[in-house]
Order: sequence, then structure tokens, then C-alpha cells
Amino acid sequence: MMTIYKEFTFDAAHFLANVPEGHKCKQLHGHTYFLKVYVSGEPELPEQWVMDYSDLKAIVKPVIDQLDHKFLNDVQGLENPTAEVVTRWIWQKIKPTLPKLKRIELKETPTSGVIYEE
Repeated sequence: MMTIYKEFTFDAAHFLANVPEGHKCKQLHGHTYFLKVYVSGEPELPEQWVMDYSDLKAIVKPVIDQLDHKFLNDVQGLENPTAEVVTRWIWQKIKPTLPKLKRIELKETPTSGVIYEE
């Protein structure tokens, strides 16, 4: 079994409505998110790859385009857009067309992120 990955970035703004008053994330702010999508499987013949990276990009990019330069609170399903909620939302969007999906990592800041995997 081998695992390949592809990285994506997007910029978006949000606030967290469910945090206590005075919490800095209650204020409107933005992030440059870094997403890493992992796909696992055996390399297939004749190419001897798990998946073509361009096919992986074609599946993930339309989902990222729904988030890039958007106000996440306005995106259906992301009314409380914590990193955990955004990560699960992305997973649910790409998993149906990417059956070999194994794991995604979403970094909200250079030192903070979420890992979601089966």
C-alpha cells in the first residue's frame, strides 16, 4: 500500500459565534488555509501510480473554490466554521468521488491544524 498526497491553499474569513465573549476568534478574521489530501492504494498498471495527481486536483479544486476568498459563515454547513467543521465539510464533499481518500490535514495557522482520517 502506498499513499500519495497533494497540497492546496485557500484564503477565507470567518468568525466563531459559539466562543465566549471576549475570545479573539469571536471577531471577524481571516486565514490562509493549507490543505493536504492523502490517497492510498496500490500502484496500478500500466502507469504504476496510485492516482494521477491531475485527477486528484480536478476532484479537490472545485471544492476549494467554494471556500477560497469567501466568508465561511455564509457557506451552507459552515455556519460555525471551526477548523474541525471545515475539515469534515471538505471530507464529505470529496469522499464520494475519491474512494481511495485516506486522510486530510487542514492547517489554519502555521502551528495549528486538524487531521481527519478513516
